[in-house]
Amino acid sequence: MLIGHGGNIYDLAQRLDCDPFEIIDMSSNVNPLPPMPGLMNFLKKNIHTITALPEADAQSAAQAFALRYSLDSDQVIAGNGSTQFIFAIPQALKTRRALILGPTYADYADACNMHAVPYDYFTASESLDFQPDIAAVSRQVKAYDTVFICNPNNPTGALIPKADLLRLARSCPNTYFIVDESYLPFVKAADQLSMLGCGLDNVLVLNSMSKIFRIPGLRIGFLISSHRVIEKFRPFLLPWNVNSLAQAAVNYLMQHTAEVDAFINATEMFLDTEKQRFAESFAGTSAIKLFPAKTSFILARLCGKINSGYICNRLSQDRILIRDCTNFRGLSDRFIRISLKTSEKNRMLAEKINKILATV
Repeated sequence: MLIGHGGNIYDLAQRLDCDPFEIIDMSSNVNPLPPMPGLMNFLKKNIHTITALPEADAQSAAQAFALRYSLDSDQVIAGNGSTQFIFAIPQALKTRRALILGPTYADYADACNMHAVPYDYFTASESLDFQPDIAAVSRQVKAYDTVFICNPNNPTGALIPKADLLRLARSCPNTYFIVDESYLPFVKAADQLSMLGCGLDNVLVLNSMSKIFRIPGLRIGFLISSHRVIEKFRPFLLPWNVNSLAQAAVNYLMQHTAEVDAFINATEMFLDTEKQRFAESFAGTSAIKLFPAKTSFILARLCGKINSGYICNRLSQDRILIRDCTNFRGLSDRFIRISLKTSEKNRMLAEKINKILATV
């Protein structure tokens, strides 16, 4: 397991001898807006559900999700975050060799390592703003039985159009394509871009509610595919794998569609404004380059003398945590990832980064 994800406020707080929640965490890719008030009030009122065992297979939550997205209930299973499914994939699909579109989230490689499955990377080029060359990918995938695609991608923020993914999956019907859509809700018209309900038997979609609804501690994820593929995963599911509050949250979110839609629209509008303002903060310097992003986070390249470790250390002294991208395969110690938060915090971070860049 890679101990290098974002959001490790506890390690920094221990080093600084402060409360973890005094850390300004701009490394963790969750919604910058507070969680939906209606959802939080609902969870408070239903805290008593933790006094009994949850539904063993979380089937009600899976059915609620299926109904919301016009899927058959046997096409969906719920899990303890999408991470549970990522680590089950090599075993459930009997993967012999995997391809990972990178630079990307480390858990896909970690899952292969856990099950001793060999894997290779197809690394997108920085010159193309890390947008994968789908024609080149299609020539390479035929040698693999499982392909991992994060869309939009973490940490680059690049988004592969749905039409390209459909062509890719149709061209290799004997290859499984894992499409991780954990960050897709941050993108406008996400429902039109999603591979949910695409009807292809070799496509598996991962869905996470942690990021968009800012409830990562509840651990809610779904795997969506054909009935035949879903049945391959059931032997690897532990009973009571989704806790009581998480199941309650799913049912609330799937039923309160108007509130959810308004919340997501507000998030998208906020991020549009903040991404533009944040980019404008660096318009006068050539020491940093921001890559285009469809998500709540931004990948940046340090073009001057300093590296990611230096700038992360300087910011940590002010109790600010950003993501050092050194341990992303395909990146280096010249890359950082910034997850946008409130307008005030975004402005403050931009000012501090500019000051650090100007003094080196």
